[in-house]
Amino acid sequence: MERPRDLPKAERDQLLNQTMNLYGNEVYYIVFSYVKNHSLAEDLTQEVFIKCYNKMNTFREDSALKSWIISIAINHCKDHLRSWNNRMVSITHKINDMVKGTLGTPEETVIHNETNHELISKVLSLPIKYREVIFLHYFEEMKLDEICEVLHVNINTVKSRLSRGRKKIESLLKDEVYNNG
Repeated sequence: MERPRDLPKAERDQLLNQTMNLYGNEVYYIVFSYVKNHSLAEDLTQEVFIKCYNKMNTFREDSALKSWIISIAINHCKDHLRSWNNRMVSITHKINDMVKGTLGTPEETVIHNETNHELISKVLSLPIKYREVIFLHYFEEMKLDEICEVLHVNINTVKSRLSRGRKKIESLLKDEVYNNG
C-alpha cells in the first residue's frame, strides 16, 4: 500500500472516509469525555479528522492508525481546553444520552441506563489524568501499552493513574451509597 502522502487526492479522500467510518464514534467519545458537551464534541471530532487529513503525510506507520488518530484527538482536546475561548465558557452539560440500549422490560432499561449514567458521571468527575486512562482502558478497550503510546507517558504512569482512578471511582460510589442510604 502506498503511504498516505504519496496518494492522489481522491484516494486520500477515500482513506479519510474509511478512517471516519472505522474510528469516528471512538474519536467522538474520547472528545466528549474531555469536553462533556455533545455539540462541541461533534465540532471537535470534525476538526480532528480535518487535522488527520491535513497531517496524513506525517503518519510514520510505526504505530497503529487508531493510536495515531486517538493521539491527535487527545492533543486537540487538550489544546481546546487550554484555549482562551474555552476558559471563558463554563462547561456544565451532563451526559443525557451517551449510553443507549435496550434490555428486556422498560424497567430493566431504565435501571440499566441509570446505572450506566451514574458510572459515566463518576468517571467524568475525575481529574483529566485519571479520566483519560479509565476511558481509554475500559470504554475504548485499549491495552496499557497502547495507552502509553497515545498519551506519551510510560507504562508505570498509566498503571498508577488507572489504579488511582479506580480507587477514586470506588470512593465516589461508596460515598453515594452511604449518603443516599
